[in-house]
Amino acid sequence: MPASRSRTNEWRRSLEQLRAREGAMEIAVAHDHPGGDEAILNASDLVWRVRVLDLTATEVTVDLPFALGRAIELPVGTEVVAAIAIGQNRWMFRAKVTGPWTPRAPFPRTHRGVRLSLPDHVERCLRRSTRVDVASITLPKVEMWPLLEPRSAMPAERASELAFRAALSGQPVHPVSDELLPTVGPGFKASLVNLGGGGLGVLVEANDTAALSRHRMFWLRFSLGPIMPVPICATARVVHTHMDSSHRIYAGISFDFDFNPAHQRVVAEQIVQAIGRLTSAQRRAA
Repeated sequence: MPASRSRTNEWRRSLEQLRAREGAMEIAVAHDHPGGDEAILNASDLVWRVRVLDLTATEVTVDLPFALGRAIELPVGTEVVAAIAIGQNRWMFRAKVTGPWTPRAPFPRTHRGVRLSLPDHVERCLRRSTRVDVASITLPKVEMWPLLEPRSAMPAERASELAFRAALSGQPVHPVSDELLPTVGPGFKASLVNLGGGGLGVLVEANDTAALSRHRMFWLRFSLGPIMPVPICATARVVHTHMDSSHRIYAGISFDFDFNPAHQRVVAEQIVQAIGRLTSAQRRAA
């Protein structure tokens, strides 16, 4: 049997390896359903890295995604795009939420997980590929600026909050002026690879990595498309980096709300609202 086909058939063994070592897989809410409105079809994807908690013949259980202390609720029947990776091998597939998970030892009773159906078909792809026959992922671009004075971010955060509140009440949304940018250095763009409970992972192209060696605090801004008309912006701190074979850097970044704790609630609500609109659109298109 050719090696590539053998590896594709061994995807479940890879999933078992992840569960055994408490590894993580990636999930994103699918939004490419026929009949969906254009705003949903053109949305960017938010990808979560979630730990594999349990595995049966028909289901895999993973951590329920969180954003800054807020649970990302995934109703039963929600379709997700999922990916597992071992070394240079990566498989993508579609799955559906089958229900919440009842935790058992060694997990505390309060631990929240979600059960996903296992697929009949998976597709192997390159680690850097995000589009295959069974699924596609469109990663948002993140604008990043070295933040030279953290306190200077407060006016921009306040302006972002006001714009978000206006959008929620149905008022016209006006872009936040770049004149309100904090005190920053030259900026660059990265790809938002995944989200975690308190931060995100970004991939920085080789030509833009110099700033990561000189700075740890950054001002971030990224858009999710029409599902969230107000870009998400926040102060963040780089906590770890890893260079790949192409000299690109994967950076793990933690949000930092030390100078404006109230802004944490705004960012979390923006993310929760965006995912809620995607899951609602799925129900309408079903």
